[in-house]
Amino acid sequence: MTERELDAAGITDPALREAYRHCRRLNARHGRTYFLATRLLPMERRPAVHALYGFARWADDIVDALGTGADTARRDAELAALERELVKGLRDGESAEPVVRALADTARRHRIDHAHFADFMTAMRSDLVVTDYADYAALRRYMHGSAAVIGLQMLPVLGTVTDRETAAPHAAALGIAFQLTNFLRDVGEDLDRGRVYLPADLLAAHGVDRERLRWSRDTGRRDPRITSALRGFERLTRGVYRQAAPGLAMLEPVSRPCIRTAFVLYGGILDAVAEDGYAVLHRRSVVPRRRRAVVAADGLARVAAARLRARQDAARRPDGVPLPGTGPVEPRMVEEVA
Repeated sequence: MTERELDAAGITDPALREAYRHCRRLNARHGRTYFLATRLLPMERRPAVHALYGFARWADDIVDALGTGADTARRDAELAALERELVKGLRDGESAEPVVRALADTARRHRIDHAHFADFMTAMRSDLVVTDYADYAALRRYMHGSAAVIGLQMLPVLGTVTDRETAAPHAAALGIAFQLTNFLRDVGEDLDRGRVYLPADLLAAHGVDRERLRWSRDTGRRDPRITSALRGFERLTRGVYRQAAPGLAMLEPVSRPCIRTAFVLYGGILDAVAEDGYAVLHRRSVVPRRRRAVVAADGLARVAAARLRARQDAARRPDGVPLPGTGPVEPRMVEEVA
């Protein structure tokens, strides 16, 4: 399907096509939920999403670098080199680094504000030295660069039926909601990396600190105070989803099924954590395959309905030309998305 996506997007240069393929592989390997939701977008919009998420994953991998033996100085140097390449790529439109080349092309095609990428890199550098957050306000400042800007980068690709400024706060909130969900699911893994993303004041309100989390992780034992703190973080996260929800209707109709599916699937991770008794310090909670399939089927039905409406609207236009991304749903999408 990659070739058809690239053809639909009008990406013809062989080296650039390979750069986009590279980003697509990164997205498929690291972000299964959002990769599958992306399959619900019109084909010509998918390469741009893969470029944005592929670059984010590449930078994040440098920061984490688990099992590589890379110390903080080495990772800082690699991030600095990536940022120099990013600045050059955004300026010149060319790069020897595939993820930067695809990203620069996407930024040019969709006129994405370069400041979003600078803010993202600032957050990545912060992860090298900041290991915890005193309160939610401090965490939000970090997440502006690590998550909110991802939502803002996506807006020009997805398209809106309102002016972009109206939709932007909801897109930013959705990026934050997704990251908060990951923080809750990955508490144990992040602790092993030396990081605690749950705000210290929230933990303290429930009688928990980093040492208590470490004890639970190391011993495999549960503590009702930790469960209470995790439940409080879940409530906070659901509140951010409520802030993001009005933005779904502000997207172009052909983009809504993708984002709605990601919205529901990520929300399902919160459900899975709760159903698993908030055991995130000891195992990763996952959304059952059957539930994912139901959400995917609903997304496909919404795609079909959106494309039918678009074709009907096109038929009423004087030129009768259908809009991009309004063709029939691909037969294999059900299996691939589910």
